[in-house]
Amino acid sequence: MAGRERGPVLRALRGVAYVALPAELVVLVLLLGGVRMPEAVLLGTELLMAVLLTAEAVVWTRLRRRGLSRREALAELVPERVLRLITHELTLLASLWRWAARRPHGTAGAEGVFPHARDQAALMYGFAFVCLVETAGMSWLLADMPVAHAIVLVLDVYTVLFVLGLHAASVTRPHVLGDGLLRARQGAHVDVSVPLERIAAVRRENRFTHEKRDGELNLAVGSQTSVTLELDEPVDVVGLLGGVRPVTTVRLHADDPKALYEAVRDAVAVTWARTAPSPGQDPLPTA
Repeated sequence: MAGRERGPVLRALRGVAYVALPAELVVLVLLLGGVRMPEAVLLGTELLMAVLLTAEAVVWTRLRRRGLSRREALAELVPERVLRLITHELTLLASLWRWAARRPHGTAGAEGVFPHARDQAALMYGFAFVCLVETAGMSWLLADMPVAHAIVLVLDVYTVLFVLGLHAASVTRPHVLGDGLLRARQGAHVDVSVPLERIAAVRRENRFTHEKRDGELNLAVGSQTSVTLELDEPVDVVGLLGGVRPVTTVRLHADDPKALYEAVRDAVAVTWARTAPSPGQDPLPTA
């Protein structure tokens, strides 16, 4: 693509960023801690950040003019793993708004929507409560240390929002059936579309232990999966940091596993009928 000019300019910008951003963070922490910094250090750090941001803005504009989308241009400047982590954090925060507004993600026009967050709710609320207690305790312990109190308070509040965001992402991202696909999701970090024509078998199967194995994807909720899909062709699953692996077995859970199982079974049967299988083909295996 036009943006694949990851030559000396982009490599230099990334190298400067790897140095400048940690340096800026260290300076900020020292200033908050009351450490007096030489003016030359402060001026040099701020000047370096200003030059870095200006240079990245110029390169980003050039990449946009060459036809890249906003995300593609940003991906040229920011390492993919960093960009994915930032996107994940922002998605969790956005999920809190979706949860409060009762606006699920990706369900418009769906033939079936299957929530799956109910069985983890008690655990997630428990985590959030523990974080709140810890926030109150640390606030009391650091009451005489205003700088440390402010830093820890911000971190603690963000931790509470993070935990609630994890649950909100699961609530607002149910499994979705439609357009010849089963979209199986887990929070904001797993989103895999399984074509119905690739499903060779679907069965009800309650499992409470899951070992990591090649070719298997376990989307457990509260350590439980209740529906298993066997595929005759693999689908690619993209991980949180961008890693891709093929899977031929998908295990997932729903608040109403019977409804999910029956909907997938019936949809696959219809798909097979539309594709006109050979007379000798066996019917869809189910359990």
